[in-house]
Amino acid sequence: MREAPGVGLAAPQIGKSLQLAVIEDRAGYISDLSEDELAKRQRAAIPFHVIINPKLTILDKSTAQFFEGCLSLEGYQAIVDRALNVRVECLNERAEEVTINARGWYARILQHEIDHLNGTLYIDRMHSRTLTTTDNMLKFWQSKSIDDVLAELEGDSK
Repeated sequence: MREAPGVGLAAPQIGKSLQLAVIEDRAGYISDLSEDELAKRQRAAIPFHVIINPKLTILDKSTAQFFEGCLSLEGYQAIVDRALNVRVECLNERAEEVTINARGWYARILQHEIDHLNGTLYIDRMHSRTLTTTDNMLKFWQSKSIDDVLAELEGDSK
């Protein structure tokens, strides 16, 4: 996960049939983002932790769309709509019950990793016309708003 670099890895991604994922969004991963971008994504550093047998609850109807990638499909990204506010009840690495209330980017990471545990990839949730290589996303779409990208790629339909 760290070598990629990535912010999460689920056991099924490495061939393990376990309801377990690890998550970490290091400060170094976000140090190049502007304050505006950090605020827009509601993103902050997240310390390394383990989630086991997670139960995800969407707390409200608010969502956000951003480009998302995955270590299972390295080199590609697409726009995915995710809930902004979630609760995850799970066990930690010491088999202690924990409840995580997450917002923004952290909520996105949790949903992405829990999807893996349920056999779902981001490409199952993406806006299909937005699938692109990471290189092309950086070259053509990085400086544009998600609404502008969707309008150009999907002909104004979301």
